[in-house]
Parts: sequence; structure tokens; C-alpha cells
Amino acid sequence: MTDYQAAGELLRALAAPMRIAIVTELAAGPKCVHEIVDALDSPQPLISQHLRVLRGAGVVRGDRRGREIAYALTDDHIAHIVADAIHHAGEGH
Repeated sequence: MTDYQAAGELLRALAAPMRIAIVTELAAGPKCVHEIVDALDSPQPLISQHLRVLRGAGVVRGDRRGREIAYALTDDHIAHIVADAIHHAGEGH
């Protein structure tokens, strides 16, 4: 896969506003699903669905914590990409 193709896949995975919100939450550190659900006030099945997409794209990874899985970003660059996109959108372009 070329770098352009890989970048396109990453941007497609980040295309949903809820996924952007999840990445923003995970930028502060690993969180379990219930913590993300509480922070974003969204139903657990919806959060889990978006986490599956992000995991499949290599944006997040899951590490088992006893009976729960803590999700974390695979790379700090992803948090910067999302933060820059949010900042750019807020500038009114």
C-alpha cells in the first residue's frame, strides 16, 4: 500500500464525528468502553461499533485490564491530526 493509500484509509476511519470524539478522548490516555460512553454520553453499542472501525484501521489498540479492555491510540500523531482538524474547522474556513 502506498503512503497515499494508507493516509486515505486513516482519513476514512476518522471521517465520522463520533470517531473524532473518541480519538479526542483517548488523546488524554487509555480508557475502557464505559469511560468513553460516559464521557461522550452515547450508547455503548454505538461506541463499540466505532471502536471496531478504529481498531481495524490501526488507529486504536485494546489492552485487557481484567474483565475490561482499555483502548488507547496506537500513535500520538493521530491525536495531533484530529486536534489540528478540529482547530482548523473552528477557524471558520
